[in-house]
Amino acid sequence: MTTFDPTPLIDRLGAFADTLPAVVGGLSPADARWRPDDKSWAVVEIVAHLADEEELDFPVRLRLLLEDPTQDWPPIDPEGWAIERGYLTRDLIAETDRFVRNRRERLAWVRSLPHDTDWHTTKTHPAFGSMRAGDMLAAWCDHDALHLRQIAKRLHQFTVRDAGGFETGYAGEWTA
Repeated sequence: MTTFDPTPLIDRLGAFADTLPAVVGGLSPADARWRPDDKSWAVVEIVAHLADEEELDFPVRLRLLLEDPTQDWPPIDPEGWAIERGYLTRDLIAETDRFVRNRRERLAWVRSLPHDTDWHTTKTHPAFGSMRAGDMLAAWCDHDALHLRQIAKRLHQFTVRDAGGFETGYAGEWTA
C-alpha cells in the first residue's frame, strides 16, 4: 500500500471555486444559454450541473464511502436533472454562486478529515466496480477539469460563431 497525500487534489478543488466564476463571469445571458447543437450543453447548464453534483454526488458519495461503505448511495441522474430542473432557464450568476457556496461547504468537511483517513476504503459500484475513497476524491477533482474543458470549448465556439467569416487559425488549432 502506498502513502497518499490528498492535499493537492483538495487544494485543486478549492482553487476551482475561484476559477469557475472567473471563467464564466463575463458571459452575457444569451451566450450563457447558447448551444452549438441540440446535443451539447450551454454554459449555464454545465454550471447548474456542477452545482447539483456538488450537492448530490461526489462529496455525498465520498462521505458515505468513508463513514459506511456498506450503505447504498443515493441515485443520481445528471442528464435527467438538466431537463427536469430546467438548467437552461437558470441564471448563470446564481448557479455559479450556488456552486461556489456548496464547494466551500464541502471543502470545509473534506479538509476536516483526520490525517489518517483510509483512502483505500472500498465500495463496489454497479457500473464502475471497485471504488476506493481515493478514487472518488480524484474523480471529483477531475470532474471539474472535464467541465472546464467543456466550457473552454464553448468560449472557442463563441469566437468562431462571432468572427463574421474571419478566421481564427492564427490563434492555433482547436483540438479535442
